[in-house]
Amino acid sequence: MSRLAAVRRGLVAAAAALVTVTVAPSSAVADPAAAPSRPRGAVGGARADDPKAPKEFVALRDVDPTIIQEIRYATPHDFMGVPVTGYREPMCILTRDAARALHRAQVAFLRRGYSLKVYDCYRPQRAVDHFVSWAKDLSDQRMKAEFYPRVDKSVLFRDGYIAEKSGHSRGSTVDLTLVPLPAVPTRPYVPGEPLTSCFGPRASRFPDNSLDMGTGFDCFDTLAHTLDPRIKGKQRAHRLLLKEGLERAGFVNYADEWWHYTFSPETFPDTYFDFPIARSSLTRR
Repeated sequence: MSRLAAVRRGLVAAAAALVTVTVAPSSAVADPAAAPSRPRGAVGGARADDPKAPKEFVALRDVDPTIIQEIRYATPHDFMGVPVTGYREPMCILTRDAARALHRAQVAFLRRGYSLKVYDCYRPQRAVDHFVSWAKDLSDQRMKAEFYPRVDKSVLFRDGYIAEKSGHSRGSTVDLTLVPLPAVPTRPYVPGEPLTSCFGPRASRFPDNSLDMGTGFDCFDTLAHTLDPRIKGKQRAHRLLLKEGLERAGFVNYADEWWHYTFSPETFPDTYFDFPIARSSLTRR
């Protein structure tokens, strides 16, 4: 047996054998309207007034530790250039139904020699508020050359790249890609390094260990539309591979972003949460 085949078989067996953890119930569902927006650091320990996640939320790593996690908003390598408010730890939190569905998709992808990699999962409302505040500050364009080189920052709201509410805050939406196995690490971003366009040739973009999807993650450009006709060949095939595999597991793609998927039916279709991203948010009071 080749080394690659052995690695693949081991990962499939490990993923298939996983059992979803049971989380003790919470006393109430968080009410985002009751939690005023407060400036908070993106990292740090638990605070006494932090809202908690309801019992339906779990850490993805507890459901499937084989899924790669590269939580971009906990780092400065995002369209704002700073870690995002509310990302206390670089971890993926999802509703249990969405996490289980992602596990099913992962088992199928592992058999084909790929692993899912998540960039973002549940996103607290305070993080969305941070996006909105940044979008209104037209003087801050430090990451434009990579993430929105062809889009004027003044039209980010009009064109739908930034909104005051995000489906991610409901807990069943995930941003993700596929990585060929065996996975090689992606080098860390160095703040202040020269930036290159997110839609340029793969060799010129910021390196990513994923399959070539035609653009990088969070590329504010129409080329990021899942079925944009200008994306052809292997890049289109890779997008369809991800799309078809996730659809079989119950996810629905957002057509304007090849990386964006929502599990359906959503556990909380009308509720937007604001608990911070940290293991302590899953600890019931």
